[in-house]
Amino acid sequence: MEEKIKELTLLLLYLTSWKENDLPGEMRRSWKGYPFEVLNELTDEDMIRGSIRSKSVYLTEAGIKEAKELVRKYVGNIDQVM
Repeated sequence: MEEKIKELTLLLLYLTSWKENDLPGEMRRSWKGYPFEVLNELTDEDMIRGSIRSKSVYLTEAGIKEAKELVRKYVGNIDQVM
């Protein structure tokens, strides 16, 4: 169950994210209103990055790639979502 919570948290971070012009590569920003334990695990896996003090996190390129796979797994066609 913990793995599914982590997957769905990453998926929600991706689905609620936005692109900012000052971020390098394909990184995206999202608000971090999710359990800190899960966010810490995603940080340890380099799926997201961000300061403990900030209210938002950055999805890394690896995090975006994994999130897109999760969209396909849980939703279907990614073009219908983003």
